[in-house]
Amino acid sequence: MTIDPGTLAAYEAGAATYAARSHPPDEDGPRALVAAATGPVLDLGCGTGRYLERLGPTVVGVEPSAAMLGEARHAVPGAMVVRAAAGALPLRPRSVGGTWANKVLQHVDRGDLPVVLADLHRSMAVGAPLSARLFCGDGDQRSDDDLPGRRFVLWHPDDLADLVLGAGFADVETDPSTWPLPADHPAVISTGADGRTFAFLTVRAARARSLPDTVAPGMRLLVCGLNPSLHAADAGVGFAGPGNRFWPAMTDAGLLPDGVDRDPWALLREGRIGMTDLVKRATPRADEVTTAEFRAGVERVGRLCARLAPAAVVVVGLTGWRAGLDPKATAGWQPAPLGPTPVYVMPSTSGLNAGTSRADLVRHLRAAADGH
Repeated sequence: MTIDPGTLAAYEAGAATYAARSHPPDEDGPRALVAAATGPVLDLGCGTGRYLERLGPTVVGVEPSAAMLGEARHAVPGAMVVRAAAGALPLRPRSVGGTWANKVLQHVDRGDLPVVLADLHRSMAVGAPLSARLFCGDGDQRSDDDLPGRRFVLWHPDDLADLVLGAGFADVETDPSTWPLPADHPAVISTGADGRTFAFLTVRAARARSLPDTVAPGMRLLVCGLNPSLHAADAGVGFAGPGNRFWPAMTDAGLLPDGVDRDPWALLREGRIGMTDLVKRATPRADEVTTAEFRAGVERVGRLCARLAPAAVVVVGLTGWRAGLDPKATAGWQPAPLGPTPVYVMPSTSGLNAGTSRADLVRHLRAAADGH
């Protein structure tokens, strides 16, 4: 993930100014997070260290600005703080028992936020809570206060909730939950001369036993599974179950870049092929997913396609598509798109699907990648 140069420069130049601000910190949020944490807490974007002492004795602060980190070390001597950026955390998998992200995610590019959330998912233990505070509104803004030049990416609550759910988190709640807000809503910070409202937005969730989406703008193909198996969720790789033929079929279809095998992020980065699931909940078997879950999943993936506009979607698993949208669907291109994106549906790559050969799977994958 790259940090907006103007934002980073503003914090490097204005760290002392930021540290001198007298805004009272939130007391209830950190207290609730620490109470629910399953282990050491991560203070993501710890800034000048305002919350370090409120997040427990084993807190780890991460901050990309050297000047802000220096202020944190001065304010909380002996605190464990590390210079690093969100999306490239130097932390062991599942080592974090809770994440506090106060007014940091608004500085992340829209296209990079799935990467940042997926890296948090990798770093956090199953069940660990996430509490993030950022801003909601329309579009982006640049600050013109005592730290000018910072970019703020504003989110609608439902869009942010979709991304957090897609990143493998459960029990996702946002406050506020709807947008736009009336001018007298307690979350509203200001309303500009143009009528645009700027408000606080809090999201809370828990790290699920699931897989994060690997998605970004500019995908030539989005692979959509039905839901992760427990094996895949624990391995961190979709279609990783014993006997699953997805990755071998991708190789045979010529869709894996050289040197890429069972690496979703490399597949996205080098092949522009993303991965998601209709249902994020991991189960031992796909037939444990309800029709209502499949229908909600089709709607979520449709919103994802509307946001990122991949060239095509291939749904791997005809049964889930039939349950979620069209009981009479057959394999191949579907009559209706998801958002603006054409949809190809193919049989499951599971080894239990003995009726479909590996050669047939290769043919379907090639057809989806080649487009209409």
